Amino acid sequence: MTDFPTNHPRTCRRTTGTRGPGRRPSAADVGRGLRALTGVDEELLGRVRYERSKYTALGGVVLGTSVIAGFSMWNFATEALGGFSLMALVPTVIWMLFVLNLDRWLVTPAPNARRRTGPLVTRLLIALLLGVVIAEPLVLRIFQTAIVERVADERSSTIDALRTNLVRCNPVPSTMRTVTPKGCDRTYVLSFGATPGERGEELAALRSDAGALQKRVDRNTSRLESIDSEVRDECRRLYRVAGTGLYQRSSECLRLRDKAQDYRRTHRTSENETRLAGMNSRISKIETELASARGTFLKARADGIEHRLAEERAKQKQIGVLERIRALDALASGNLVLFVGIWLVRLLFVLLDVLPVLVKYLSGETSYDRMLTSESNSAVKIHGEEVRLAERRAMANLEIAQDAIEQDVRRHRAESEAALREHAAAMNIRVRQAVNALEDEIRRSSTV
Repeated sequence: MTDFPTNHPRTCRRTTGTRGPGRRPSAADVGRGLRALTGVDEELLGRVRYERSKYTALGGVVLGTSVIAGFSMWNFATEALGGFSLMALVPTVIWMLFVLNLDRWLVTPAPNARRRTGPLVTRLLIALLLGVVIAEPLVLRIFQTAIVERVADERSSTIDALRTNLVRCNPVPSTMRTVTPKGCDRTYVLSFGATPGERGEELAALRSDAGALQKRVDRNTSRLESIDSEVRDECRRLYRVAGTGLYQRSSECLRLRDKAQDYRRTHRTSENETRLAGMNSRISKIETELASARGTFLKARADGIEHRLAEERAKQKQIGVLERIRALDALASGNLVLFVGIWLVRLLFVLLDVLPVLVKYLSGETSYDRMLTSESNSAVKIHGEEVRLAERRAMANLEIAQDAIEQDVRRHRAESEAALREHAAAMNIRVRQAVNALEDEIRRSSTV
């Protein structure tokens, strides 16, 4: 077999060793750092050096995507905080590192990856969703001027509509029983300490009574003027009495005078006129008070409306992200050219964010991928054989231990049986000795 010393793993480790503390980072160190973003093994990649440039470029794409993601989060954070702030650096750095690590995981070569479509589809979906999230703040940043103008117009329309509803839902009450206009809820109804409604009811009742009394006074006055005209016409004539030679008025004149006095007395014309004058005076006074109360109410209503409008303006100090998204959708819905432009920019950023995965999986299977698959399969086989070997060794040790235990059992059992036989033999000897001694004793006794 032909050796390639330059491609040997140990040689790669020597050529790509760590730089000294005083040496500046070289192009090789930068390339190694970019390749580290792709998750490749430098020792294995050293055997196919011609593919280093491909993985170096892929690492640059991963780094560029993370920088775009960081810029997107910076725009989002500054908009959420209402302007430039050092606090925006915290989520920016965290999001940038998260996207960098996630893209690194998405493009890291995996053994047998071409044989499994599930992981590939999953990684593409994750990259697509991540691209949509990253692209939206950048789109909002590009169309910021139009969005701000749209939001300003919407806020101005909201303030005008609120002012119109507050005026419509809080009319000047003419009676104490004020009816809330249709479509007005608690949002638009203001509360007031005093209203001119009570004096308005009194004024309306007083005007009604004064009107009825005025008609009666006018009718009585007209009738009384007619009677007085008849009295004047009749009493202007003087008749001479033949007996006395004096002039006197006729009896018809006296009757008409009595009729006029009786009409004034029965119809109480003087009292009605006095009462009507008092009513008119009271009406004038109430009208003056009502005009003052109406002015006070209008001023209180104006102050209440301005207070509500100030509260609404206080809520509109800062343009939120959701408000910007709604404004952008509203702009796009009414302008086809702008709609197409917005989606083109949005798809461009989505494509840029999905680019690392597309570059990885559309470039085809490389020699490094095949070598990685071979080494992985070989490692799996070696590991399986090692596991089986360890299993056999463990089973052999167990069998040896089991045989040793069985031998110990048999040995102890034999020793126990031998001891039992020895004990039985010893007992037999002792019995025979006792029997012999007894026989000897019996013989001696019989001899004697």
